[in-house]
Amino acid sequence: MNHTGRLISFEGGDGCGKSTQLTLTADWLREQGRDVLETRQPGATALGREIRTLLLSGEFVPVPECELLLFLADRVQHVKAVIQPALNQGKWVLCDRYSDSTLAYQLAARGLAEGTDLKPMLAFAEAGCVPQQTFWLDVPAVLALQRVRTRSKMGEESTRLDEEALSFHERVHAAFVTICQQCPERVVRLDATKDIAVIQQQIQGALV
Repeated sequence: MNHTGRLISFEGGDGCGKSTQLTLTADWLREQGRDVLETRQPGATALGREIRTLLLSGEFVPVPECELLLFLADRVQHVKAVIQPALNQGKWVLCDRYSDSTLAYQLAARGLAEGTDLKPMLAFAEAGCVPQQTFWLDVPAVLALQRVRTRSKMGEESTRLDEEALSFHERVHAAFVTICQQCPERVVRLDATKDIAVIQQQIQGALV
């Protein structure tokens, strides 16, 4: 491991277990002496928390184009206010979702990529901060949706995107498959149906 700051993203469909693995990875990195920042998109800044509520509460349902712009607004605020300063301080930044989620959910699953190249907009919102490594927790959409609904029954609040139809989540999964194929040097696929400890061992091995 080097001693400079690194941006690492954790991606996957809802219910894949990425948030759990991010926390475990952060704990392990701290044991190795790393200065780690755990963060997420959307909602990691004061402004971002307001945007997250608008996006996910379901009280107001944005049209797909508005949804995309709100996610990008959250991202650039997050990058400028949180991620860039942390990287400049030499921290390892572990981010729960980043641009790959926008590609999968808004551009692919919402169909916004059809006939228009919106990737320059995603790059603009990143403001030069691109993950050096991405861990994609791959789980079939049917199983992921079952996990989300089980959590909901146990009292965990679901989001507007959680409530989307299975076909939507299948399009999200297919988009992540494509991203993984297109970016093999950055994206590490992890079988998220395996035991939590096994997945964490694979992440640690990829970071050594």
